[in-house]
Amino acid sequence: MSGSIYIVITPVRNEQERFDKTITSMIRQTTPPYRWVIVNDGSRDDTGKLADHAATKYPWIIVKHRADRGFHQQGTGVIEAFYEGHSVIEREPWDYLVKLDGDLEFEPDYFEKCLARFAADPKLGVGGGRIYFRENGSIVDDSPGDPAFHVRGATKIYRRATWDAIGGLLRAPGWDTLDEVKANMLGWRTYSFHDLKVLQLKATGFADGQWRNWFKNGLANYIVGYHPLFMLSKCTRRFFQRPVGVAAVGLLCGFVSGYLRGVPRVPEPKIIRYVRQQQLNRLLFRESLWRS
Repeated sequence: MSGSIYIVITPVRNEQERFDKTITSMIRQTTPPYRWVIVNDGSRDDTGKLADHAATKYPWIIVKHRADRGFHQQGTGVIEAFYEGHSVIEREPWDYLVKLDGDLEFEPDYFEKCLARFAADPKLGVGGGRIYFRENGSIVDDSPGDPAFHVRGATKIYRRATWDAIGGLLRAPGWDTLDEVKANMLGWRTYSFHDLKVLQLKATGFADGQWRNWFKNGLANYIVGYHPLFMLSKCTRRFFQRPVGVAAVGLLCGFVSGYLRGVPRVPEPKIIRYVRQQQLNRLLFRESLWRS
């Protein structure tokens, strides 16, 4: 049906213990995708075989295999793999483009409900379900302190007009904040669907380790152009997060490393000015994107 065609791209690496649950979740969707492009990003386990097996049974699944680069490419590897998948569908018809991780589990009507949210809000440019994980027998929100405009990179849905307006994704750490900030700057809305739960089957940052994950996030904040005062406030709030000090110090070190190494920032000064003004508004208790 026109207005509801969606394509999913899943970069996946070494997820054999979890990827079968993502495959099962996808093939059970009440509204299946037009295409599901799985990019096996050099997996050393049987992730690629799982993808190939699914593709033999469902013609709307396409698998691309990348060579093993020999290491986990933190921050940018997933975007390189995503764009390899995107090259497959450049001429395909679609109304919504989904970036979906390969360690997720969700209900059969997940995408049906997501598409209904977009249909109900014509200004919704980027959306997606809320990420949860299991802890001591309970389902826990993975990022309860996220600002209202943020949609986790593990499950992002882009409206076609919004995707075209923002010019796709930054091929660097910080891509999953810059896309939303730019969309909001251009007049779109971005938010998570809190009642649509997506279960993440491994802890956030598991592949990198907690220190490297927080360091990467700090560097990403630098690249997007975070205001130093806002960053200091963010690190202070994170200090007592367990394990105590790791998140705060990792964020700060990653952020400062951007200055010390001369890492290029987003090459759009207008966006950096917008980010910093929104963050200063938050610090001054004014209306801001960075409201919780």
